[in-house]
Amino acid sequence: MADHKTGRNRIAVLFPGIGYTCDKPLLYYSAKLAAERGYEVVRVPYGGFPQNVKGDPVKMYQCFLTAREQAEDLLAQVRWEEYGEVVFFSKSVGTTVAVSYACEHGLRVRHVLYTPLLETFRFPMEDSRAIAFHGTADPWVVTAELEQICAQKEIPLHITKKANHSLERGDVDKDLKTLRSVMEEVETFII
Repeated sequence: MADHKTGRNRIAVLFPGIGYTCDKPLLYYSAKLAAERGYEVVRVPYGGFPQNVKGDPVKMYQCFLTAREQAEDLLAQVRWEEYGEVVFFSKSVGTTVAVSYACEHGLRVRHVLYTPLLETFRFPMEDSRAIAFHGTADPWVVTAELEQICAQKEIPLHITKKANHSLERGDVDKDLKTLRSVMEEVETFII
């Protein structure tokens, strides 16, 4: 889809997490926001992951490989050279899949990293821009480690205190305010 201001084609790709599908709030509203801003939206609905992944590095790596292989298949028909602007919205393991995919394909991407795993930052992102979101009650990532790596890579990190791996705190009003705040940051980043 072409941006009416620049005439350039724009694409937004959603890379979900293991249990956090494209229909969950962060990715659902990211897709709506991107579509409203003139992006063609593509979802990468991979699945078939092993059970009981948390805390098991072998299973985590299997999840990454499974998702990465499926992303290759699902995005094989995309003609990246036709797009002047590319945004990857990703969640959890999807952040690792999105960054590795962009790296391997030499894509210049704007990455929106929702609750990224530390493994995400093992891939170079020199040709891309990124923004990250994290909750301090996220059991998958130690906040101080993520703060350090984001500072080193000059990636703005937006932290929600007491929020879990879904950026939720268990209070509907607070969660809706967080979601609105996140989407405002994302809108500024993708414009």
